Amino acid sequence: MWKLGRLNHIAIAVPDLEKAISLYRDVLGARVSDTVPLPDHGVYTVFVELGNTKLELLYPLGEKSPISGFLQKNKAGGMHHICIEVDDIKAAITDLKAKKIRTLSEEPRIGAHGKPVMFLHPKDCDGVLVELEEA
Repeated sequence: MWKLGRLNHIAIAVPDLEKAISLYRDVLGARVSDTVPLPDHGVYTVFVELGNTKLELLYPLGEKSPISGFLQKNKAGGMHHICIEVDDIKAAITDLKAKKIRTLSEEPRIGAHGKPVMFLHPKDCDGVLVELEEA
């Protein structure tokens, strides 16, 4: 059996990464991480620390970035996904697939925190792209 954990982060696709970093760091006074390229996911990522959770700023990396397509449809950017921790990602995936929840890949991939992640299809999650991350 597996258990759902805490909200890890809310991801926001941004059309101008430096402007978004400046908003959270310089205007709002948040602690902001360095920009990290994640070529396997096609994104640059920056985390904004909020104390009880994080915001993840996403910017396209490469022409096949899924964020590029999102930004073409949402020119100003916007919420891309939510990430919730689970204690056992393989057990969660097996259980959710048995309950007819589709995943966006066959196997978990290593995410921005160096831990296994899996994305659940938004059509099966009330229109929200949900990322599960092993805690």
